[in-house]
Formats: sequence, C-alpha cells, structure tokens
Amino acid sequence: MNAEVLRLDGVSQHYGHGQTSVSALAGVDLRIREREMVAVMGPSGSGKSTLLTIAGGLSTPTSGEVVVEGRHLADLSTSQLARLRRQSLGFVFQDFNLIPTLTALENVTLPLELDGHPRRQVRSQGIEALESVGIVDKHDSYPDDLSGGQQQRVAIARAVVGGRRLILADEPTGALDSTTGEAIMKMLRTRAAAGAAVVLVTHEARHAAWADRIVFLRDGRIVDETRNEQAEELLTP
Repeated sequence: MNAEVLRLDGVSQHYGHGQTSVSALAGVDLRIREREMVAVMGPSGSGKSTLLTIAGGLSTPTSGEVVVEGRHLADLSTSQLARLRRQSLGFVFQDFNLIPTLTALENVTLPLELDGHPRRQVRSQGIEALESVGIVDKHDSYPDDLSGGQQQRVAIARAVVGGRRLILADEPTGALDSTTGEAIMKMLRTRAAAGAAVVLVTHEARHAAWADRIVFLRDGRIVDETRNEQAEELLTP
C-alpha cells in the first residue's frame, strides 16, 4: 500500500468567540497517500481554502492533528516547519504570491536557493519546472510583465519544483484558458503518478475528474466522498 503523506484527524478551525464565533472547519478527518490526487469541492465559504492552509502548516487549527509524512506539525518548531514547507510542500495560491522583484525563474527556484542547493542544479530544476507548465520562454520576465495566466503558471512551477511530496493547489486553473487548464491538470496528474500526493481545490467538475477521489465540503464538514476509477486513464494519449 502506498505511504500516507497527509493526515488530518478531527481538525476544526474557529474564528472569534461567543455569538460572533465562526466555524470554518468542524472535525475534518482526511487521509491522502502518495500517488493519489484528491479534489476538494464545495460552495464558497465551505472551508476548502482553510483546509489547504492548515494542511500545509500555514495556520494552526483550533483543535485536531495535522501529520505530514509522519511528522506532527504541532510538534515542529518554527524553523522546522519552514524547512518542511520548503522541502516537501508545494503551494499554489489563488493570488499567486509571487515576489515582484524576482524573475519568473528566481521565484520558482527560491525554495531551493534557501536550502543551499548547488546553483547549477537549482537553475536546471527551475527550467524543468517552467517547461512543465509551458512558460520557460518567460524565465527572465518579472511578474508585472506577465499576464495573470502566466503568473499562475509560474506559481504552479514553484509548487512542483524539486520533486515536492505534497502539492496543495487552490484553484490552480482559475486564470487559465481551457486548453492550458487541461494541460496543467495533466501535469498535476503526472506528478501524482510519479509519487506525489496532490490536493486540489476546484469548482470545476471537469478538473475534479482528474482526481482519484473527490471530497465534498459543506459548512466545514466532509459530507460526501466519491472515487474515480477512471482517473489514471486521463493520462493515456
């Protein structure tokens, strides 16, 4: 059986106190293994983005446990958590989060640079990641010189560079045309087939169809889950 990469046990997230308290997640249990792609769907405000930020250690749940590759995030120091995010987790944010003073290639390779990888290796892996999203010709461009769709592809390349074990993608095709969006989904599917665990938040049923499982959230709770036995067939030319 494939190794478990991400585990959420009884994860809840509440904001505010008393009558103003808002529950973003309520007792979520989720297991995701290597080579598995899971799509998370649900109406706006159902807790999808909150689930991703907690899964990636960007925020701490009110209660419950988050375990990534056997490591309990609550037990990690700030520096250990930052290292885990750089080395094992790839994020695709809705607002891209690119650094405007860095080129596309520099944005993609920043996590590798921070970990002290050899410069030649860093550049090679960055170019490979940009090629995988079809934007290597813009490697010397700055974010402000790129369209929204191009910035999104740079953000996706940053998330997958260096063979990340867990990829968390929040609406990764939102700024892309349908053809490019399908190409990105195929690339994420390929990453899962190569050993990564991929969690995808999407409103698009056609994109969720690429996943092995589809998890449905409503009011911060998992209300349904379906398996897609045909997911691997989408990689067939």
